[in-house]
Order: sequence, then structure tokens, then C-alpha cells
Amino acid sequence: MTDYQLPGLKVCLLSVPVEEMKGSHILVLNFLRVLHPIAEKIFLITGNYPEDDLPGPGIHLMNIRNDPLTNHPKRTLMARASKYVITQLKMSYHLGKIAPKVDVVIFFIGGSSLLLPLLAAKLQRKKTILVTAAAGAVVTQKVYRQSLKGAGGLITSRIVSMLERLDYRLCDNIIVYSPSLVHEFGLERYKSKIFIAREHFLNFDKFKMERSLTERGNLIGYIGRLSQEKGILNLMEAILKVAETRDELTFLIAGDGQLRPQVEEYTNKSNTKVKFVDWIPHDELPEYLNRLRLLILPSYTEGLPNIMLEAMACGTPVLATPVGAVPDVIKDGETGFIMENNAPESITENIIRALNHPNLEQITRNARVLVEKEFTYDAAVERYREILDSLK
Repeated sequence: MTDYQLPGLKVCLLSVPVEEMKGSHILVLNFLRVLHPIAEKIFLITGNYPEDDLPGPGIHLMNIRNDPLTNHPKRTLMARASKYVITQLKMSYHLGKIAPKVDVVIFFIGGSSLLLPLLAAKLQRKKTILVTAAAGAVVTQKVYRQSLKGAGGLITSRIVSMLERLDYRLCDNIIVYSPSLVHEFGLERYKSKIFIAREHFLNFDKFKMERSLTERGNLIGYIGRLSQEKGILNLMEAILKVAETRDELTFLIAGDGQLRPQVEEYTNKSNTKVKFVDWIPHDELPEYLNRLRLLILPSYTEGLPNIMLEAMACGTPVLATPVGAVPDVIKDGETGFIMENNAPESITENIIRALNHPNLEQITRNARVLVEKEFTYDAAVERYREILDSLK
């Protein structure tokens, strides 16, 4: 591979604590893999990250032993807020200790609401980059209002929105995955400091088609977090409707999250039509994806979902909502399928439409060609090298 290193560059990557489940740190790990050939030294500040899973030398891990920042249903709003502030204070403390050794501070997963660490970086006069790995303030506010009812939901959504807008205003640069996200995430006023880049890449020796669609059964799947913004409960309702008319179909739901009890309740209603499995280790994903006839992503909001790209590489058709950077990759009837919204009725209609499409095999081939062209490791590293080099 080309020598991408920018001599002397030292980077700090901040991400909210990852969930304590196998494979949940993969997004951070892949970003480290992109940054590793560019930076001379990398400091990672996060929590619950497996200490034995760093991609190479020169990476220094500062792990916060803390619960992941999720809205656990049994945790009060005050308790969640306190935990959030404590976590940010811990991250700010670690950042303060290594700040003299750092040139650039990159805020990754959850970074758009890490106001205290951002202020700490600005006080140390460090270049700051905010990567919008998920939804911006506009979409986040909508999702929080739907998932957190009553006054608590309204207050939380407004606080999250305010924090994000402050972070966007204070940071030096913002990275989004697609030009379309500038509008969707409400970032038009910050256009002058926005870069377009993706840290996504695929291992095409690992994620590949092992079975053609004709060799697969009638298994339809969802793989991901079981949380409000993913639209999983809408999908569970749709599954019950589809099962009424398409008796030959079976469904796989794989993942974990705060809505797991509700998902399992739907599973019990389905009379064994739905198989539920826990979080799938990343190394086993190709095997599962090669069993699926269709992968469904009914999200309210997304950045650029890895599971979508991995499914396309494995020859698995994807049906998704037109959110985030999804429409940049999936063109309806060409590289996958787009549904108008994630209402249960819409999901139901589009599952049937996708399965009945006469050119399904061609769509899978088109999808594989697309991801092979656009989501290589070298392309991701080169783009980030350009961005970091421009900040000198």
C-alpha cells in the first residue's frame, strides 16, 4: 500500500463508551484502521473498548470504565443525565493529560454532544473535527421525542439538540458521509467547514457471495441494534402482517438493545415464524448474510450503515428507508430497494415487492460491483489523509 503517513501527526480520537457486547466496537476499530497509516501516534479515549483489539502499534488506549451511554428504560432521566456528565468529565480529564502531545482531536460516535471534551480541546487550542457518524440535531430531536414520552422526552430532545448545535458551531471542521446529509442533518449554516468523507471500507475476501439467491431459502432478516431509531418495532408489526399471506417466509432478528423485551414479545406472537438470536460476532456476519434472501433496514435515521454495505458485498438484496447516505448507495431497482417510509404497511408492501422483483439476481450483482468500486480501504485512507493534511 502507498505510504500515507503524515510525519509527526498526532491524533486523538474520542468516542462515547461502546456497548459491552461482542463486536460493538467494530466501528471504532475500523476508523482506527483508517487513521493508523496516516498518523504517527493515535490516542483513543472511549470506554469498554477491548484492550487486545487495537490495529497496530502507536495507538494508546484510555478506557473509561463506565456504562455505555444508552437510555436504559429503568434509569431515570436524572440518572442518565448525571452519568452523561460524569462520562464527559472523565473524557475531558484524559484529554487534558495528553493534549500537549496531540495536533488534532476527532470526535466520532456520539461526538456531536460531547460538549465538555470539545471545550477542553478548544481551550488547548487544538484542531477539532466532528464526524457525524449518526443523525444531526434535527433528526435526533425527532427520534428522542418519539422514544422518550412526556416532559422528559421533550426536555431530553431539546438538550441533545442544543448540545449538538453548540458542538457544530465550536468545532473547526465537520465530516459528513454525503452531501445530502448536510440538509438532512440541518448543517447548511456550517457549509464552509464541511468535508465529505467516509471511513467505511470492506474486506472483500471475507464479505463475498458464497451462495447465489437460488441456493438460499426464504429467510428475511434484520441485523442491528434493537433501538427506537432503527424502526425495529415497526418491522416486527410488518412481519406479523407478511406472515399472514406469505406462509413460506421465515424471519431472522439478530441484535441487542433497549427494545429487546418488546422484540422478544413480538417473536413469541409469531408462532415460530421469527427466530431471534443475540448479537452476531462480526466474523460470523458473512455466514448469516449468505443465508438471507433479503435484509431490511427500516431506520428513522442513519449515517451510512456498515451492515448494508456488507450485505451488498455478500450478494444479499437490501430494502431500506431513504435516510442518511443510504440513497447514495441504494438506487431502487438497480442496487437494492428503497421504501417510502418505515410504517408497518410500507414495510409489508415493499418486502413483497422486493421478493417478487424479476431481476433480483442482477440487482445483487450491481450492488457487489458498486461496493467493490467505492468502499476500498485505500480510498478511505487516502481521503482522510487529504483532510488531515489540509489542516496543517
